[in-house]
This record gives sequence, structure tokens and C-alpha cells, in this order.
Amino acid sequence: MNKFRNAIKSGEFLITAEVAPPKGADPTHMIKMAETLKGRVHAINVTDGSRAVLRMSSLAACIILKNHGLEPICQVACRDRNRIALQADLMGASALGLNNILALTGDPVKAGDHKDAKSVFDMESTRLLKMIGNLNQGIDWNEKALPDGATDLFPGAAVDPQSPSLSGLKKRFERKLLAGSQFFQSQLICDFEKLEKFMNEIAVDSNKPILAGIFLLKSAKNAAFLNKYVPGVEIPEHIINRLANAEKPLQEGIKIAAEQIKIASQICHGVHIMAIKREDLVPKILDMAEISIK
Repeated sequence: MNKFRNAIKSGEFLITAEVAPPKGADPTHMIKMAETLKGRVHAINVTDGSRAVLRMSSLAACIILKNHGLEPICQVACRDRNRIALQADLMGASALGLNNILALTGDPVKAGDHKDAKSVFDMESTRLLKMIGNLNQGIDWNEKALPDGATDLFPGAAVDPQSPSLSGLKKRFERKLLAGSQFFQSQLICDFEKLEKFMNEIAVDSNKPILAGIFLLKSAKNAAFLNKYVPGVEIPEHIINRLANAEKPLQEGIKIAAEQIKIASQICHGVHIMAIKREDLVPKILDMAEISIK
């Protein structure tokens, strides 16, 4: 399972989509949604405690999807694990053939459904990338040799082109680049002028693909919720008004997502589509955007 890595090497326009693990032990719905993406995306990105909300582990969910013939990108967040647990999970992922890793710091516990839980944050995303680099070279975080072999992990990182501080964005991006990130997945993008500025002024010489985050907005209420509760999200009023005035808001949301994919295809190297609980609509969005994988 190296479709995603091979697509990057061959310079294809990249398409990934997000799937959330189940909140429980039955993966039936996750599998059903993920299977609608077969042949339409290069890889399926499986969240790891997104917004600090309890769900099945990304690692376990990725194994399930892999067993159904799907190529996953396993998210690994630092919030809930110390350096011992992170290395253990990464070695396990590599042994199980889960090579694509998205290294994340993780959302704060206070944003989630277990607000009294203890955060760990022994690492953050940049040091997690360095940790993956060490493991790929056959050494642990203490620079001791791994007697049972190196990992073969393909790490990526998150980036926020809409960050209000261009200098801060540049520093964070360059740190992750130096730490070994092989691809970058952006936060939800609505301001494509800022994305273009990021591509032209910061990412231009990185030689690493940038995937623009495209979100399926289902209604004006959904957009307002994201603005209020999801860190870093700022959906403009004109999009919210467009959804509010639409006779069929969901269909309008599909149209908006398709339009955004078309814009992104002229600016960056790929898209990451987030259609929470309606992953089955991703093929329709891609058809409307006239985008497909090779």
C-alpha cells in the first residue's frame, strides 16, 4: 500500500479524504463510508481524537480499513501519549504496514468531551516528526539503536496558511520541513488569496506537496458552529449567507466544496476533503469539481 507515496513521487494532483473512527467498538459505519471512497482518493486520513473527543484509536481504525483494501493515513497526536507510548505506536504502525503518518500536536483537552482528563503533550508535532526520522534511521529518541529494525514511515504535518502571522507561519513551516515532513495538509481553507500567498512566499521552494483542506458545509448553522467551536476556523459571512439563502443547503455546500477544489487545483498540489458523517458525498463533490485520481 504505497499509492499515496507513489502519487507524490510522480507529481500527481493529490486527493485525500478524512474519516472519523467510530465512537464505540462497531466499525460498520466507518467501513461503509470509507468504501465509497475506493478509487476516488489516494488515501483516507483517519483522525486521532480530533477536537479531543473520544473515539476508537486511529491506529486500530487504520488497520480495519487496511484490511478492507483501503490505504490509510494514520493521524498521531501528542496530547494523550508520552514519548514511550508514541514510539511504541509508531513502531507498531510500521510493523502493520501503516506507513503514512500525519504528525499532530493535538487539540486541547478542554475542547473535548472529557474536560477533566490529564493532557500529556510530552512532545509536539515538530519533535514528533524528528522522532519519526530517528525511528526510520533505526534509533530511538535517546539515540539508542533499535535491535529489531528500523521503521518505514512516511510522515506529514499540518499547516495553517490562513494564520494571521506570516512570519510565525513561516517559522513553523520551516521547522516542520527541517524535521522531515514529506507532505503538508492544511486546515480548512476559505481564504484562497492567503493560500496563494503562502504558496508563493513560503512553500515555493520546499519541494513538498501542500494539500488544501476543503470542508463540506452542510448548512449555515454548521458553518456558524465551526466558527465558534473549532480553533483556527473562520468561515466568511458571504459563504454562511449563501448557505442560509439556499433552498437546499446541503446541495449548496457540495457546490461550494467543488468550487473550492477547482480553485485549489490552480494553486497547490492537492486537496484534503473533510465531509464529516457524509463521506459518501465526496465522490459527488469530486465529480462536480471534475477531479479524479489516475
